[in-house]
Amino acid sequence: MCGFPIKAVRMIFRFLQFVSAAGRQSAWLVVLSSVVALISGCLSTAAAEPKQERHRLRDLGILVGQYPPGPFNAITDIVGVKVGHTTLISGEGKLNPGHGPVRTGVTVIIPRDDVWHKKVPAGSFVLNGTGEMTGLAWVAESGFLEYPIALTNTLNVPRVANGMMSWMIKQYPEIGISDDTLTPVVAECDDGRLNDIQGRHVSEQNVMTALDGASHGPVTEGTVGAGTGMVSYGFKGGIGTSSRQLSEKEGGYTVGVLVNANHGRRQELVVSGVPVGKLYDPPQQASQAFVPGQSEGSIIVIIATDAPLDGRQLTRLAKRAALGLARTGSTVRHGSGDFILAFSTGNMIPHYPKDPTYNLTHFADTHLNPLFAATVEATEEAILNALTMATTVTGRDNHRIDAIDLARLKTLLSSSQ
Repeated sequence: MCGFPIKAVRMIFRFLQFVSAAGRQSAWLVVLSSVVALISGCLSTAAAEPKQERHRLRDLGILVGQYPPGPFNAITDIVGVKVGHTTLISGEGKLNPGHGPVRTGVTVIIPRDDVWHKKVPAGSFVLNGTGEMTGLAWVAESGFLEYPIALTNTLNVPRVANGMMSWMIKQYPEIGISDDTLTPVVAECDDGRLNDIQGRHVSEQNVMTALDGASHGPVTEGTVGAGTGMVSYGFKGGIGTSSRQLSEKEGGYTVGVLVNANHGRRQELVVSGVPVGKLYDPPQQASQAFVPGQSEGSIIVIIATDAPLDGRQLTRLAKRAALGLARTGSTVRHGSGDFILAFSTGNMIPHYPKDPTYNLTHFADTHLNPLFAATVEATEEAILNALTMATTVTGRDNHRIDAIDLARLKTLLSSSQ
């Protein structure tokens, strides 16, 4: 994040109050030169790309699926779910490993307030395992999730896990003393095509800032948080989200999905059934080969629902997200890491139950089909929102990844009807 903090300005003025009149002029010169340097850094970053007007898929008049979205068309349509980001953008030009340029960040999803004591049922599915989502062994064993989820880049997983643990210990000081320890859920994608990934620039404080700032309501998408340096289908990718609401006859439940899209090749992209990737570029440009060892990308899918599903059913729900991914053209290549985690706010699992039993509402498997369909649709639209909301980014070594051209996208879809 770029900007000159108000707190820093106040500190400067307090410092100047203690400087003698004779030295105040030179002190001001030091301060002003520092401010100019900071502003220049911000301007150079901001000026790297002009302001880009972006729109979500539905705002372009492109509708996918049959179910209507929720009020925010986001994972936060599930009451209690919060999302937060910390975005890190600095430097430009040649890569200086460990120093920049930086195009990365962290995104967090908080299932509900006090999730440590009021756990949510959870399940997961690994579609292709060239990657990592920590903590899944405990999710599979317990059938629940008891802390927020963090998304970041591959080499930053340990630091982000440290940040998550530090934040949790701050919230619950007895962790590891008179209370359980924790194995946080941190999922990664490789942003090394644009970012100095060796620098591991996401700090513990960045994670805690994202968690403290997480909120309900609309979710910022595209080139933000963990999605800052991501590439999807040869275009700029990143964070995308969407939701679906079932009819009252089907229970009135909501399914919300958030993705970090960093997967796929240009010629694979399909939008609303149209092979946009094949039509977008001439074949010689669309078939650029990856060399051995070069990342083929990944995608992380987080699903939330207020339907009272258990861990087994949520694992089934997670598997259906793979169909939404396929609808956008992905073939889940060998080098792709595709991890899906689903949780439900429809039940509450107590931290330390006093009695041997407690009550949960059990959802009938025979009524799961609408939730399956809603998951497929929301996953598809979340991925496409990531593409249409992402902005063009120039990263390390002046690598430039263009955002998909929205006017061209609409033209291709219109001419295919």
